[in-house]
Amino acid sequence: MEIENVLEIVKKNFDRRKFLQATGMAGLGVAATTLIAGSATTVLAQGLAPSANSSGVQDPITKDTPAQIFTAALIAEDLATTFYYNGLVGPVIQDPNLAGPGGTATHVTSSGNVGNVDYLRAALAEEIVHADLFRALLGISGPANDPVQTFYFPAGVFDTLDPFIATLEALENAFIGAYLNATVEFSRMAAAAGKNSDYPSWELSYYAEVAAAILGVESEHRVLGRVISNTNPANNRNYELVDGIFSVYNGSHSAVVALTPFLTASTGPAYSFADAIANAPSVQQRVSGSLPPK
Repeated sequence: MEIENVLEIVKKNFDRRKFLQATGMAGLGVAATTLIAGSATTVLAQGLAPSANSSGVQDPITKDTPAQIFTAALIAEDLATTFYYNGLVGPVIQDPNLAGPGGTATHVTSSGNVGNVDYLRAALAEEIVHADLFRALLGISGPANDPVQTFYFPAGVFDTLDPFIATLEALENAFIGAYLNATVEFSRMAAAAGKNSDYPSWELSYYAEVAAAILGVESEHRVLGRVISNTNPANNRNYELVDGIFSVYNGSHSAVVALTPFLTASTGPAYSFADAIANAPSVQQRVSGSLPPK
């Protein structure tokens, strides 16, 4: 599939069932809601933390549950991990705006740009940290047990700079929209939570704060991608956008719908998440920072 077509699809809505089929969620038992014979059937995750696998708390408008938001976020962060890792080890890294001809992620030539490469190395580390958080919230023991282990990118995405940055911006826009919605959804859940709620109001409010904290980092990634491609001004927005995304998990305008092309084999070559997470230490650059205090 041509990259232009993929990027256009990311911006549009399409059948949410394709996402469930692509992820294999129902078979894996990951928290999800799928439409069967016109009715909603909840598939609860096996091995989730007790609070995460309850269905008593949901956004009053979108019907997203905490577990569904955490699951969608984990898949998105694993997708981002796979994307940044392959960018750092693919031919695109030898672009003059990155490591330069003959350069690598850890050896930038004199004709390359150390700062730009470090942006990508740090982004990889940050996405891994985010995924670790959602894995812990879902009670998943390790990356090998994450619901999606293969992601698909259009041919040539990791070969040259223009398609790589175009995909980076499309992905980060979707992530920004997802975390903006997660912030709102957790806030609404907190407001609606009663004394017998599976989650106390303060915990849901904290999740909203965490979503906002991650949103800020994803916004940095979007802008720094534009810096790498010399797209000026890189910081071209007064406010970040939901990018046509109006829920995280449920609904035709959800983040999971927007990201479906990257879970669909017809999009292009397959890339292994297992390979990315196993080899990330060789190219990532760890940075500081921790969760907001409770």
